[in-house]
Amino acid sequence: MAYKADIRDVKFQLFEWLPTADLLGKEMFAQWDLDSVSMVLDEAYKLAEEQLAPVNADGDRIGAQLENGVVKMPPSFHPVYEKIREGGWISCINNPEYGGMGLPEVFGTGVNEFFFGANMALSLTALLTRGAGYLVEQFGTDEMRKLFCARMYTGEWAGTMCLTEAQAGSDVGSSRCKAVKQPNGRYMISGEKIFITSGDQDMTSNVIHAVLARTPGAPEGTSGLSLFVVPKIRVNPDGSLGEPNDVACPKLEHKLGIHGSPTCVMVFGGNDKCEGFLLGEEGHGMKLMFHMMNPARIEVGLQGAAVAGAAHQAAIEFAKTRLQGRHFSKFKDHTAPQVAIIEHPDVRRMLFTSGAYVQAMRALLLQTSYFIDMSRATTGEESERYHSYVEVLTPICKAWASDWGFRVTEWCLQVYGGYGYTAEYPAEQYLRDAKIASIYEGTNGIQALDFVARKLPSKGGKPIRDLLGFAEKTFNKLKNDKQFTEAAWMLGAALKQIEDISKGLGKRPDAAMVVMLNAVPLLDMIGDVLGAHFLLEQAIIAREKLGKILADKGVDAKDKKAVHAALVDDAEAAFYSNKVQSAIHFAYRVLPGVTAKAVAIRAGEMGPMEAII
Repeated sequence: MAYKADIRDVKFQLFEWLPTADLLGKEMFAQWDLDSVSMVLDEAYKLAEEQLAPVNADGDRIGAQLENGVVKMPPSFHPVYEKIREGGWISCINNPEYGGMGLPEVFGTGVNEFFFGANMALSLTALLTRGAGYLVEQFGTDEMRKLFCARMYTGEWAGTMCLTEAQAGSDVGSSRCKAVKQPNGRYMISGEKIFITSGDQDMTSNVIHAVLARTPGAPEGTSGLSLFVVPKIRVNPDGSLGEPNDVACPKLEHKLGIHGSPTCVMVFGGNDKCEGFLLGEEGHGMKLMFHMMNPARIEVGLQGAAVAGAAHQAAIEFAKTRLQGRHFSKFKDHTAPQVAIIEHPDVRRMLFTSGAYVQAMRALLLQTSYFIDMSRATTGEESERYHSYVEVLTPICKAWASDWGFRVTEWCLQVYGGYGYTAEYPAEQYLRDAKIASIYEGTNGIQALDFVARKLPSKGGKPIRDLLGFAEKTFNKLKNDKQFTEAAWMLGAALKQIEDISKGLGKRPDAAMVVMLNAVPLLDMIGDVLGAHFLLEQAIIAREKLGKILADKGVDAKDKKAVHAALVDDAEAAFYSNKVQSAIHFAYRVLPGVTAKAVAIRAGEMGPMEAII
């Protein structure tokens, strides 16, 4: 399966929009400069295009198979996984002390967009290995770090996250998996976990599970859960592999998409011989697990955006070559030749709207990743401020990007017409693979409830006021700008709707129910506003650079024919022009929906609760 990404926009956002040069000036990232990180991005894109993408269809059609208790990955996955390992890509953002590259998070997000877009199923193994290894590095003992970290960061061993049980899906506190302390200080683990991504596979010699379990006498709910490191194969003190650790995969789930990613039922201690290491202290498991879950939620949002980006690029290529119908200017001339469907206005609308959303999702994820880097590279109040932004943006990254990422894959499939519904083209796989992102790592409904109940009021509401304040600055900068004034005023109106809703909710006697019913629309409203703000910020930069290109060519910016000719002739000029148009288009197509949602919320309509269902 061919893969293409908009690497030009990735680099624009990283090098022309975000102040990454300042970030690389921080001591923490002193080993990197703009040239070196640009080369890393180029190499990652090359690997995604030449190695991951060609085996993506194998993952879908062959899938992971359970044979005699062992999960077999598609044969073509094995050499590609080795390429990922050899390049150090699994731990590109992790600690160099244990084999990581130490790349800033924001550039890791760029790398992972390419990997997820090229082959989401295979890339999931790397995501979870990276996260589980980070838990061991941060909260494990010296013994655990010595045994596990380097082998996980280099991909020799894989990692997982084991939360979900049959009776405890989103209600993690209902977990019944048990952990009993032994005289040697370790714990015997027993219980069953479900929906475990890459719970078993044959690409690595060991799998290290991060398992939530309850010790005897622990309180009910999440406060009674502890976190354990449980290897599939026991590890000897010298790091060599010992005997099997009574960890079994009796079943694989049959799924809508990501067939190349094994979704496993895992049984720990079926023969009472499963040994685990306690991470941190008893009863702190959920607190520690969030250190893996929150970054994973951002990466799940990235999955939605990345697959949408891949679907968008593929749809553009199809639309340029698929001949169908006559040009709209000659639709009555039955002798006129057929034209590529990219000439049809409705197809262009679907593609351009899709592209604007992809750019907005990319901006949200890169901005959040930049804040993560700044929270780590600074200290004191400054670090805390950046961290507070990340806390607020995490559920938006996860929910907004995964929801709209899926919708973009739907629009892109539509571009193909009937062909999009067939396996002959990649559109239907992109759509199926993208859907899971709104479900796992906490459904988007759960993300929205967390957002409105915890994140919005955190620190007295200052972080969200700051973030929306950045959008207000964009409004003030552009409200009198001839080209952007209408888009700016739509942004201002959307911000006012959010402000009015926020102030009004606290005065309502039915506020709690209104919030619960409308948590998803509320999150969506803020995602829409931030997306528009980011694109308008980028459009200011793009317009300036376009103006310079035209001036250097001696083109009068008021001469539309001359400008059009310059755009056709110069890819850079066309890129910057499209950035400007994308921001305006997004404002017109998206921001009026914020007002519509606000009307519904203010009305306090309770049909879902009053209906007899």
